[in-house]
Amino acid sequence: MDKLKVLTNPLSRWHKKNFGDIEKRITQFEDEIKKVDDMVGTRVADGTVEARRKALVSFCKKWYIRQELHWKQMSISRHVKEMDKNTRYFHNLASARKRSNQIDALMVNGRLVRNQARIKIAIRDFYKELYHQEPSPIIGFRDGLVNQILEEKATELEMMPTTAEIKEAVWDCESTKAPGSDGYNMNFIKKC
Repeated sequence: MDKLKVLTNPLSRWHKKNFGDIEKRITQFEDEIKKVDDMVGTRVADGTVEARRKALVSFCKKWYIRQELHWKQMSISRHVKEMDKNTRYFHNLASARKRSNQIDALMVNGRLVRNQARIKIAIRDFYKELYHQEPSPIIGFRDGLVNQILEEKATELEMMPTTAEIKEAVWDCESTKAPGSDGYNMNFIKKC
């Protein structure tokens, strides 16, 4: 027991030296990535900036993994269970899931965009274009597009169908299909 107690202080110093404040480091990496994205967005970048961004993203991912491992270990410890019932752990899991679902880059008009604001604008514009409604042309009957039918055809269309016509229409339908929301299929109707 005494050896473990003696080891506590050196281990905590080692932990602070190598890991420190994980959230602070992640924030620093994310800020650096945003700065690089802004440089690329304003086209003041070359190949070294792209390499720097890749390196920053890989470091940031490593720190995300370390943070998740840290919170998993903390959830097991008695201290976290008694203090806040793991709400902090689950909040960090949700944050990690949000980061993994984030869109880092998007190809827009043949150009790779990494700036988050421009990605949002590109996505919004894409769906606006996809779901916009085109104005329909106004066409009247006098424009000659609709031919007038004869009087006898008009009366024929307005007549009630005969029983034979109804039976013929029902027997032409496939037996397994249901014509309405009541769930009765055509086979049931044919037997009635």
